[in-house]
Amino acid sequence: MRIGQGVDVHPLVPGRRLVLGGVEVPYSLGLDGDSDGDVLAHAMMDALLGALALGDLGSWFAADDPQVRGGSSVELLTGVAAMVRDRGFMVINVDSTVVAERPRLKPFVPDVRQSLANSLGVPVEVVSVKATTTDHLGAMGREEGIMALAVVLLARQDGPINNG
Repeated sequence: MRIGQGVDVHPLVPGRRLVLGGVEVPYSLGLDGDSDGDVLAHAMMDALLGALALGDLGSWFAADDPQVRGGSSVELLTGVAAMVRDRGFMVINVDSTVVAERPRLKPFVPDVRQSLANSLGVPVEVVSVKATTTDHLGAMGREEGIMALAVVLLARQDGPINNG
C-alpha cells in the first residue's frame, strides 16, 4: 500500500471561472493558474504522484504545454489516475479538504465528489470532499485565494483489497 498527500493554493482573481473538482461554482472571482486553476484536482494529482514517488505536478505538466494552458484539470487528473493504474496500483480512497472563506461549497460537494470519482475511475463512495474556512484568518480568510489538501491510499491491483 502507498499513501500520498498533496496541497495546492491559487489566488482568486476577477475574470476567471471558479472550478473545483471539475465543477464550476458560481462566484464573482475565479482561481488564477496555467490551467483552469482547480486547486482540488491539483492537490489530488500531487497526492497520487507522491504516493508513487513520481515527483510533483510541475514535473509532469509544463505551464507552456498546450494541454495545460487553459485546460481542464480533471482531464489531467484522469491521465494521472491512468498512470497509477499503469504502474499496477489502484485508488482505495481519497480524502480532501477545500479551505475557502467564500463561496460556501457545501451545496456543490456531491457533484464535486462524482466528478472526481469519474476522473479517478472509482466509485463515489471512496471519494471524500470536505470544505472548511479559516474563520477569517490569513490569506484564505481574507478571501485572497483557495487552498486544497488531499490524501490518497493506493494498493497494488493484485492485492487483497478491491474497491470496485
